[in-house]
Amino acid sequence: MSPSSAAAPARTPRLVATDLDGTLIRTDGSVSAYTASVLAELDRRDVPVVFVTGRPLRWAREVFEYVGSHGLAIVTNGAMVWDVATDGPRLERAIQPDVALSVASTLRESMPDVLFSVETVEGWSVEEGLVHGRRIAPVRVGSLEEILAGPVLKLMARRDGANPDEFVASAVELVGEVVEVTHSSFPLLEISARGVTKASTLAMLCEDLGIAATDVVAFGDMPNDLPMLTWAGLSYAMADAHPDVVSCASRLAPGHDDDGVATVLAELLGL
Repeated sequence: MSPSSAAAPARTPRLVATDLDGTLIRTDGSVSAYTASVLAELDRRDVPVVFVTGRPLRWAREVFEYVGSHGLAIVTNGAMVWDVATDGPRLERAIQPDVALSVASTLRESMPDVLFSVETVEGWSVEEGLVHGRRIAPVRVGSLEEILAGPVLKLMARRDGANPDEFVASAVELVGEVVEVTHSSFPLLEISARGVTKASTLAMLCEDLGIAATDVVAFGDMPNDLPMLTWAGLSYAMADAHPDVVSCASRLAPGHDDDGVATVLAELLGL
């Protein structure tokens, strides 16, 4: 496939679902003025935009100003739906602590050098020994048992030097029947409760809104977007996406540094 402005689908999209990093957001972390203007026009036309991201709430908030009054956010790979307009949770789908601890223990038995961190409603917690460089300090640093004391939105496993795709494949063999395992960048496993993906949560949200999958257009760039791109009636991989995503999506959009999402939406909706 190549970036193109193919003819509009039989149904004009009623909802837009887009990943953030590597998709809507540029490499420098910004949202361009052009993309912001297209999203604002969608809001004026009552077309809801749903940010569907692996980012936790605390990090996704940085771009909530662009989602519009009709906007919603699915964060931490489907573990939470956040209503941006009311600034409150709409749905939580957490991993129970005993399941998270069992999964972490199984992974560590096979890969002793793996280190864990977790995202919860309260924030980010890390296992002792995990070096982090985030702007926001973790709310807790402790033993594996201590950071897994309550419900977990996302369990993350880091193994420096590992090949990301191979790391995921090994983890799926070990715990794939118990939890969902994916990744979105460097060798960092992103683990959610069984059945919790960007797609499954988006499907639940769309059912509440009375919107069918055939009326959804979705955009993504990394393996954690694959379920969503498969589910949506029309899907776009970014031009610089992971090869598996390019193979999966219906069409190809220009790259994220070239305002690919906004360019496609302008064409599809005749903006």
